Amino acid sequence: MNIPKSRLINSKKPFVVAGPCSAESEKQVFETAQSIADLSPCVRWFRAGVWKPRTRPDCFEGMGRQALAWLSQVKEKTGLNVCTEVINPQHIELCLQHKIDGLWIGARTSTNPFLIEELALCLRNLGATNLPIFVKNPLNPDVNLWIGAMERFYNAGCENIIAVHRGFSLADNGKYRQNPLWRVPIELKRLLPELSVLCDPSHIAGKRSFVSEISQMAMNLRLDGLFIETHCNPYMAKTDSEQQIKPTELRDLLVKLSIPDDEMRSLASITSIREKIDAIDDELIELLQRRMQHCGDLAKIKQVENLSLFQPNRWSEVLDSRLSAAKQRGLSQNFIKIIFEQIHEESIKIQGEQIDE
Repeated sequence: MNIPKSRLINSKKPFVVAGPCSAESEKQVFETAQSIADLSPCVRWFRAGVWKPRTRPDCFEGMGRQALAWLSQVKEKTGLNVCTEVINPQHIELCLQHKIDGLWIGARTSTNPFLIEELALCLRNLGATNLPIFVKNPLNPDVNLWIGAMERFYNAGCENIIAVHRGFSLADNGKYRQNPLWRVPIELKRLLPELSVLCDPSHIAGKRSFVSEISQMAMNLRLDGLFIETHCNPYMAKTDSEQQIKPTELRDLLVKLSIPDDEMRSLASITSIREKIDAIDDELIELLQRRMQHCGDLAKIKQVENLSLFQPNRWSEVLDSRLSAAKQRGLSQNFIKIIFEQIHEESIKIQGEQIDE
């Protein structure tokens, strides 16, 4: 199945959805929306959370139904399209009553196939499959779970589906709130090349100072636009206060954003370098094959000598020496660590298979 490109994505300019994490008050919503409307035509969609799924029950969980009326008025007075997050079928029904233009599915919701199925069937039964559906990635980096959520909407008749990459919750997220794990949206684009994919730089960043660099990386990776938190007074926001930016900051970000020109061109210089990279890749594969053959030989000796497959001291020595070599050669130690952890895992697997034989 190949989910088609969203009808909303029809130009070379990034598609931008902007607005506060939460609709907190009528004044806050209108002030933010008007400032975003002033950025037209760069931004034509306004987002605001009405129901906020929070980890702790004593946290601000949104203004609920009354905030939908504010979004309806934003649409009427500014001309912006409006969207909000839905978690259950009742939310969809209320959004339709208030003529909300689009819905987004949060990371917690997209993790649950049963709930996604309920939402998809609700849209079909209500004849609302024409609504744009923005589907955020699940909390865990499972590209098939993400695709499965979108497929359920597609199977229900929804074709205006847009994926939103908002990062993943890992044990180590580095300097960001969520680990971007860019390999996941890259794999998503490989599997579903026609699918429209936006980036939510706010949730990845966790701090407004990182939002710009993440937005630029998303453009460099050919994502289709941004789903970005923007608040008239982010320092006083009831949710996500550290990662929201002001409308003026959004304007500056969009002005500075560099959009790659990927028109097909034949560049001899690129072709030459790519040929060299391809040759090196062939060498790497051959070297890995030889290394795994030695691992198989090692397994036979361990079996005869009754040694465990995993030797902690040896593994520590190997990893330390490879990281030291990487540092001397100016390579990222984290990058080399990931590579050798994968090599070691495969080595253990091969040794186990040899012993089982």
